[in-house]
Amino acid sequence: MTRKELIEQIREKQSFLCVGLDTDLDKMPKGLKEIVKKEYEEEEMTFGMLFEFSTRIIDATAPYCVAYKPNLAFYEAYGIEGMAAFEGIIEYLQENYPKHLIIADAKRGDIGNTSKMYAKTFFEQYDVDALTVAPYMGEDSVTPFLGYDGKWVVLLALTSNKGSHDFQLMKDENGERLFEKVLKKSQEWGNDENMMYVVGATQGQMFEDIRKLAPNHFLLVPGVGAQGGSLEEVCKYGMIKDCGLLVNSSRGIIYASNEKDFDEVAGQKAQELQQQMAKILADAGIC
Repeated sequence: MTRKELIEQIREKQSFLCVGLDTDLDKMPKGLKEIVKKEYEEEEMTFGMLFEFSTRIIDATAPYCVAYKPNLAFYEAYGIEGMAAFEGIIEYLQENYPKHLIIADAKRGDIGNTSKMYAKTFFEQYDVDALTVAPYMGEDSVTPFLGYDGKWVVLLALTSNKGSHDFQLMKDENGERLFEKVLKKSQEWGNDENMMYVVGATQGQMFEDIRKLAPNHFLLVPGVGAQGGSLEEVCKYGMIKDCGLLVNSSRGIIYASNEKDFDEVAGQKAQELQQQMAKILADAGIC
């Protein structure tokens, strides 16, 4: 998906919502297991639970979002069945919702020949649109992901977790913080047509500093909802003329209900966020 196509979807949907698929078997809603038992063999139950939960969430939320972010850890944890479910979910999205951006949240990044194989896995084998990448090992660990037309590298810049302060905010002798070095250096490798940055919603006013260094790049923003990030604050400091934001919500949507109506409630939560976003986009003159 190109930047132009992504912006078109944001305007058409009046939304810049990304739904995170952090599918945890320990958090499955009541009654889902009984439904899955009727449709799957005993040895397929793990696959069935992951696949049915995720696809029902997708069907309920698709009208209100422009992107999905399946988190690899929540599928890899269940071995072969988990990865089969991940692959099935990607195929389901591609067949039924081809205009939605698919971001594989895998945070890959290694020496060049290894990154090359990771890129092959996600951009050729799974054919996702975007992949989260860790920049710590530098240029040769990132550039293999940038050689695919229409694909995006989503580079970790300033995250929302407590431990982000351990390294990302460290200053050198000139007062430059590590995340600022990442933003500046990485723009020598990619551009705003093939690279986004992860910036946690809980960073608030720090978005001003991000935008000084990356004024045109899209930002993937986790942490709205369950982690306490403010949508209004993110937009105040981070939004640009063509939006430039993908705001992710995972737990606040997909686990909003533990009952049989979990997918319906997830759709309602996604719609609530979409309605807030539509107003913000209208006020900004984007839609």
